Amino acid sequence: MADTDSKISTDTVKLSKMEGIKEASHQLRGPIPEELLNQEPSFSGDAAQLLKFHGTYQQDNRELRNRKDADGNRMAKAYSCMIRTGVTGGQMTADQFLVEMDLADKYGEGTLRLTTRQAIQLHGVLKQNLQRTIHEISKIKLDTYAACGDVNRNVMCNPVPYKNNPVLEQMQEMTKAIAAHLRPRSTAYFELWVEDPDGHKENVAEFQPVEEPIYGATYLPRKFKIGVALPEDNHVDIMTQDIGLLAIVENDAVVGYDMYVGGGMGRTPAKKETYPALGKPLAFLAPGEVCAVAEAVVKVQRDFGNREDRKVARMKYLVDKWGIEKFREKVVEYYGQSLSPVRGVKVTGVDDYMGWREQGDGKLFVGINIENGRIKDEGDLRIKTGLRAVVEKYKMPVHLTALQSMILCDIDPADKDDIASMLKEHGIKTAEEYTISRRFSMACPALPMCGLAVTESERVMPDLMSQIEAEMAKYDLQEELISVHMTGCPNGCARPYTPDIGLVGKAVNKYTMFLGGNAEGTRLGFIFQDMVKFEDVAPTLSPIFAYFKAEREGKESFGDFCNRKGLEDLTEKVSSAA
Repeated sequence: MADTDSKISTDTVKLSKMEGIKEASHQLRGPIPEELLNQEPSFSGDAAQLLKFHGTYQQDNRELRNRKDADGNRMAKAYSCMIRTGVTGGQMTADQFLVEMDLADKYGEGTLRLTTRQAIQLHGVLKQNLQRTIHEISKIKLDTYAACGDVNRNVMCNPVPYKNNPVLEQMQEMTKAIAAHLRPRSTAYFELWVEDPDGHKENVAEFQPVEEPIYGATYLPRKFKIGVALPEDNHVDIMTQDIGLLAIVENDAVVGYDMYVGGGMGRTPAKKETYPALGKPLAFLAPGEVCAVAEAVVKVQRDFGNREDRKVARMKYLVDKWGIEKFREKVVEYYGQSLSPVRGVKVTGVDDYMGWREQGDGKLFVGINIENGRIKDEGDLRIKTGLRAVVEKYKMPVHLTALQSMILCDIDPADKDDIASMLKEHGIKTAEEYTISRRFSMACPALPMCGLAVTESERVMPDLMSQIEAEMAKYDLQEELISVHMTGCPNGCARPYTPDIGLVGKAVNKYTMFLGGNAEGTRLGFIFQDMVKFEDVAPTLSPIFAYFKAEREGKESFGDFCNRKGLEDLTEKVSSAA
């Protein structure tokens, strides 16, 4: 496989600081070993950057930054770590889920968070507990390696547990194969976290490098994401990924995948050269070709992606700069064989898997909506206690969805009533008690812990959805699927640029409103209004809901309607209603 073509020369460009950190890190170790031994409450900048490759973000509580002691002196920042466990394809055992809950209590701040990429996050882990927490995660055959950082991250796949379904089984096996194939080879993770965390055996002076055949010395220019889905169920939003794989099914078997490349959500409003993008069609691949072609794509990004400016370092910018034809030619060169054109099968639907459903083998599963992914007890809603009770009693597998919710699998029909009763006892609502719009809503964590957030997201999303639902009900639209995603900054962790309504934090209490996407994730929305105050979001949408009710065509979705009408028409309608 050719991977020695002309690469970015350090003699002609000024690389970003992160490139130097990676190159000097001794394969992702850097100062981490020494700093784990000191008594400081936080890691240095270089160590904090490298910790991301190990699945950890250093954070501080921004609401405590201006604390003062009894003498009026400003106190130090309240540092802690967020630990992200990658869950390939979203599939966990009961014991794995329960241990994550235990670790949240023992070392974290008491809650779990289900992410938009089928992973689990522990928040509030203090530095002195970091090694022990990750070590405990490794003991349940999960890990946090490459859950963050400039590498391929958690690989996503439809997690629905229909049994006797060879298609879903083949997709999950492919997901696992890709994740294993693109895993970094550095032994740093094992030495730092999996070996006896109290042994402190790591000695940088004795560093012996191992071969990193895919990532090389400086890994990728930026993060890399992959998802696998079906045309009738684009549950994981493959068009928003660096590599999206759409399964092509014939005679109840996956005959191959249409591969799309160059999707990505983040943007920086102050830099007009940044933007969200959907994947572009690269090739149709037989199952046996997928891992090798994915490797070739990763290597092309490794060698030609932008290492000067991290804001334009995602692969989407390389694909757009070159054009898909040139990009395909380079992938073919690295792969060493020709590629077949995509089959062009279209995405037609999406599912959230909520509620009670037959599994296909005589058993049931139940999808439980976890609003914005936060598993906690608050007032009468005791999600954490209720889930613990059910999973401890029945030991069922737990699958994580791309909509920040979860599925309890392999349920004997005889146990349905008891499980339903236990969930109700803890205030956990049935799927039917939520609007479908709320079930499809998502929000990123944002404040107070995320250092990038400019305004609220998770904490205000439930109230916002109540306001939006009230406006929808005025026009008898409460049964419509109108997807709403919110983020506290433009980086787009909750994929806000593709749903019917996207809200992206722009300033304190103000958002950029996007319209015209869809729940299927096949179209980018357009900016409808900028700097919309939180309290004005629902009132701004109300006249558009009325317009949609009056002039939709057939079963046209809200996003399709907004896309058809366009910015000028919708703006005029809102202005006339003011």
